[in-house]
Amino acid sequence: MASIRQRGRNSWQITVSCGYKSNGQKDTKQMTVKRPEGLTDKQWDKQLDDLAHDFEKKVKNGTYLDGSQMTFAVFVDLWIKDYASTELAPKTFYRYQELLKRILPAIGHITLQKLQPNHLMDFYANLKEKGIRSDPTYIAKPDLMEIMNNQGFTDKKLADSSGIDIRTIRKTLNYKSIKHTTAQAIAKSLNVKVDRVFVINGEPAPLSDQTIKHHHRLISSILTFAVQWQLILSNPAERVRAPKVEAKEPEHYDEDTTETMLELLDKEPLKYKTMIYLTLYTGCRLGDLSGLEWSDVNFENKLLRIRQASQYIPGQGTFTKAPKNETSSRVISLPEIVISLLKEYKVWWNEQKLSCGDQWDKTSDRIFVQWNGKPIHPSTPTKWFKSFRERNNLPVLKFHGLRHTNASLLISNNVDVQTVAKRLGHSKATTTTSIYSHFLRKPDREAAEKLDNMFGKKKQIRTTQKQA
Repeated sequence: MASIRQRGRNSWQITVSCGYKSNGQKDTKQMTVKRPEGLTDKQWDKQLDDLAHDFEKKVKNGTYLDGSQMTFAVFVDLWIKDYASTELAPKTFYRYQELLKRILPAIGHITLQKLQPNHLMDFYANLKEKGIRSDPTYIAKPDLMEIMNNQGFTDKKLADSSGIDIRTIRKTLNYKSIKHTTAQAIAKSLNVKVDRVFVINGEPAPLSDQTIKHHHRLISSILTFAVQWQLILSNPAERVRAPKVEAKEPEHYDEDTTETMLELLDKEPLKYKTMIYLTLYTGCRLGDLSGLEWSDVNFENKLLRIRQASQYIPGQGTFTKAPKNETSSRVISLPEIVISLLKEYKVWWNEQKLSCGDQWDKTSDRIFVQWNGKPIHPSTPTKWFKSFRERNNLPVLKFHGLRHTNASLLISNNVDVQTVAKRLGHSKATTTTSIYSHFLRKPDREAAEKLDNMFGKKKQIRTTQKQA
């Protein structure tokens, strides 16, 4: 039978004997548990007996996991197998795997019970140093053009072979900096090593505080599972102050710049104009936009349903998934200007389908497609918007900034936060308040000024009259 003894004011140790080791010493397994708050002595005695019985059963059948022997790396493998690989969204899982490439070499060898706050603080300090990033940018060597000519590659042929947008290929040939993945794809198409045709463009910048915080959150989340699975008594990451990230106003366009942008869009291809209008007027995410189908548009009632997202992960390709969370599945009212634009675009879309004939992909009903009806790559709107900005000398703004622009314009026009949250697909209005706190201060200032206009000026008049 398992034995129980109290170790501290609020902790108990459960011990199970497994006989003797080969050297004659007793072989025991131990687990320490804490008494939850709010339990009576009788309730805790029963729960403690149940824990002891369950612990003994796991030890006897070989399913008990020992936190004093298990390293953080081994537990991460278990966490991935029993939780992350099945419960996390594909893109989240991919991002976590990328973060673990830095985390595991640093603390993976430490056993769970020996992992201390100082190990984590040392790791975060190391992440702030230069040279930690593994994604330097590259610049083409003159050899690139020579090899292309020898192999009969034009810029278009190289774009088709590598899967890289032709604008990026031309940018590369003009000796502009490109990402590591782009350099790899081009080198692979030419059947040469990356360093044969590219040179690293300076030293990679250090990790941002926000990225370091993402490492901290992942470590803390994994260790929370270790606590829940009773491998450790407490989470050491909870005793470490997360790297401080300065709150910044979300990048967005103001009303005047937005109006200028909309005027410029009148000269652009209808497909991309429709993309920008939909994003600006609904605040949808990039993945939501790429995942839209014609069945999601209710022309009669002027409604748009968001129910799926299109995403891309290196090595896995493009796939369709449910939106970010339950509240991300939503129905949004559309203004007449967007409905009219969608009707015009639908006519153009049908004409493209007819002209393409048998080459058109009849399995897809996506709103935004390639020339042959296949869904666009999720990064297509981003790349086009960047090119559009640069051609028209608009202020720098990422495509996601259009979502922020939508929110800022709604808030500045006194739309209540709850409505804004629902349109954006936030699970809580507090999320909206947190992200857009800068914008919410404007109505607050206006409210203070209105009160000042109501009473301050009257008081000033009374004071002036008294002095007279």
